[in-house]
Amino acid sequence: MAKRRKKKSSFFLAGTYFDYPALFYVLFLTVFGLVMVYSTSSYKGRVMADDAAYFFKRQAVVALLGVGLMTAISFVRYQKIRQFVYIILAGALALLVLIHFTGESANGSTRWLSIGGFSFQPSEIAKLAIIIYMAHICTQNSKGLNNMLDTAKMFVPPILLIIIIAVENLSTAIICGVIMVGMWYVATPKTKYIIAIGILGLAGILVFILKAGYRGNRIEAWLHPETSENGYQTMQSLYAIGSGGLFGRGLGQSIQKMGFIPEAHNDMIFSVICEELGIIGGIGLIVVFVMFLWRFRIIAEGAPDRFGSLIVVGIIIHVGFQVVVNMCVVTNIMPNTGVTLPFISYGGSSLLFLLMEMGLALSVSRQIRPYREKPLKAMKEM
Repeated sequence: MAKRRKKKSSFFLAGTYFDYPALFYVLFLTVFGLVMVYSTSSYKGRVMADDAAYFFKRQAVVALLGVGLMTAISFVRYQKIRQFVYIILAGALALLVLIHFTGESANGSTRWLSIGGFSFQPSEIAKLAIIIYMAHICTQNSKGLNNMLDTAKMFVPPILLIIIIAVENLSTAIICGVIMVGMWYVATPKTKYIIAIGILGLAGILVFILKAGYRGNRIEAWLHPETSENGYQTMQSLYAIGSGGLFGRGLGQSIQKMGFIPEAHNDMIFSVICEELGIIGGIGLIVVFVMFLWRFRIIAEGAPDRFGSLIVVGIIIHVGFQVVVNMCVVTNIMPNTGVTLPFISYGGSSLLFLLMEMGLALSVSRQIRPYREKPLKAMKEM
C-alpha cells in the first residue's frame, strides 16, 4: 500500500508554496477580459442573437473551464509531461493536417475544427506543443545546441508545424516561430546564428506574403490607411483611440463598437478599451501585462531545473510577443493581422489553451523553494 501511495503521489505535487501574485495577474486579466468582451460585444449580441450577453456567456463558460484546467495542471509535476512531449507534438500535427480536410472556414480562412460541437483552432495547441517540445529538446541535448547541424535537426518538428500553420494563418505561424527561436536563443545565446535564422525567417514570410495577394493589400493599407480600400478597420480603430482622449468616454459608452469596427470584441478590442477607458486605461493595461511578465520571469529564474525554466520562458515569449503585435496592429505601427490580445480578446480556444499554459507555469512555481539556495544539481543544469 505504501508503494502504491508513493507511485500515485509522484505524478502530483503536494508542496506548500504557491505563487499567488502570478495567480492574481492571471485571474485579473481574465476577469478584465470578460468585462471588456461584454462591453465590446453587447451591441453585436443584441443585433445577432437578441442577447447583449451572448458572447460574454460563451466566453465566461470557457474561462471557468480554463481556470479549472489551470488549477488541475498546476498540481501536476511538470517533469512528467516530458513523457508525452512527442504525443502532444504528433497530436498537434495531426489536427493541423485535419483542418485541410474537414476544417471550418470564416472570413476567408480555414482555421477551425469542430469536434462534438466545440470549435477550436489547432494552432493554439501548436503553440503549447512547441513550448513543451523546445523546453524538452533544449534540456535533453544541451550540448547539441552549440552545433548548427544538430540545432537544425531539432528544429524540424516545430518548423513542420509552423509551415502548415502559415498556409492559412501567417500571423500565428510567426508567433510560433518567435517562440521556437526565442527559447533556443535563451538556452544558448548565439548571436550570429540568430541573425542567420532571422534572415531565413524574413525570407519565408516574404514568400507567404507574395503567395497570397490579400497579405500584400494589408501592407498597402498599413502604409496608406486613409486612402486604401482595405484601411477601413485600421482607420476606425484609430478613431476609437483618438476619441477616447485621456480618460475615455466611460465603460460601455463606446460608439465605434456599434458596427463601425468589425469584430470589435476580437482583434481590435484594445482600441475600444482606449475609447472607453482612455489612454490612462490603455497604459494601465500595459502596466499590468508588464507586471505579469516580470512575475513570470521570477518564476523562470527560480525554477528548480532547466526544463521548468524554459517552459516559463516560452510562455513569457508567447504572451509578451502576442501583446506587442496586437497593440502595434491596433495603433497601425505594423500591418493588420489577426492576432488576439491574450486574456482579453474574445476567443474560446485562445483563452482555454492560454490558461493551460498558465497551469504549467504555476506547476513550475509550486516547486520553487523560496528563501533557500538552489540545489547544486539544479544550478549545474541551468
